Amino acid sequence: RSHNFKTVHVAGTNGKGSVSHMLASVFQEAGYKTGLYTSPHLRDFRERIRINGEMIPEENVVQFISSYKDKFEAMELSFFEMTVGMAFDYFSKEKIDIAIVEVGMGGRLDSTNLITPELSVITNIDFDHMKFLGDTREKIAYEKAGIIKPEIPVAIGETHPETKQVFIDKAKECNSPIFFADQVFDCDKIHFGSDNLQKFDVWKNSELYMEALEIPLLGNYQQKNLTTVMCALDLLRVKFDLSDDDIREGISKVIRNTHLMGRWQILNTDPLTIADTGHNVAGIKEVVMQLSEMNYEKLHFVLGMVNDKDIDSVLQLLPHNAEYYFCKADIPRGLDANILAERAFDMGLRGQVFESVSHAYRSAVNNAHFGDVVFIGGSNFTVAEVV
Repeated sequence: RSHNFKTVHVAGTNGKGSVSHMLASVFQEAGYKTGLYTSPHLRDFRERIRINGEMIPEENVVQFISSYKDKFEAMELSFFEMTVGMAFDYFSKEKIDIAIVEVGMGGRLDSTNLITPELSVITNIDFDHMKFLGDTREKIAYEKAGIIKPEIPVAIGETHPETKQVFIDKAKECNSPIFFADQVFDCDKIHFGSDNLQKFDVWKNSELYMEALEIPLLGNYQQKNLTTVMCALDLLRVKFDLSDDDIREGISKVIRNTHLMGRWQILNTDPLTIADTGHNVAGIKEVVMQLSEMNYEKLHFVLGMVNDKDIDSVLQLLPHNAEYYFCKADIPRGLDANILAERAFDMGLRGQVFESVSHAYRSAVNNAHFGDVVFIGGSNFTVAEVV
């Protein structure tokens, strides 16, 4: 069914969600009927499947499952495979113009990989899901490079010496034009405007491409994502009618248009309370870097992780001068808070264990004084319980 609408395919260890939402928002502003398929959801399963920002209606979900349940069980499809099927079925019936499709995990073997997109995008390569994708950057890159299709251009967000050649080789084999976004585009932050906006001058090959572009997503790491998005849009403009205004409006209205949550999201200002879904080494590095640039009296860190992560590698990145509130998200994959606390103590982190995310969160907010910061993170599932 995926052949009656066009697609853009987005893979990567970090940033693929933000990049997918920004691309969808721009197409929406340009007047295209735009599908967006992402995962996981934070509050509601239906967040995964949207058209022009609107979630798939409940009755469509129920109807799809009841029509195909027996067939799926016979085929032994996974939950994720069924969800992809549901998305493509819905997009097809609703006659969308284009879908932005985010890879679930990896790329080569991912169930989204049955599409032939207009453009493939790979944001970056870092360590996550090593059990499935391999334990070196090259191996992980090989899995992500699986979304490169014959003669379809590919945009790579970050150039990395260990992965660059993997992508070049795969692109050559597929006869696909390849572009490294950070070699072509530069996003320079301009420091003015209100607190809840970032502004960037965008340069292409050292010439000004777009001036004072506003992005409502906070988090310094969005600079990398924006570079990837600008490169992708520059390539897509060859095939689609996307004006400078569409790009400008689409990026500045991304939260309004596509309802992106959990990316350096400010939940409260007194005390300043921030949630971020960064959960692997690269994501947590960005979080810690951003926290280190802030001025606060004390940091109250609500931390919950899943049990299939490389826990120690993440814990050793976390700041020692914070008070930790250890908790477990209410899902089977959640890491027991006592185990998390033990591992954290071994790394020199100090804090208390709480029986739920909401209890940990409430305690952190209650303990925070004027000038303190409360941060919630460690996994999507921890953030989902507070946003």
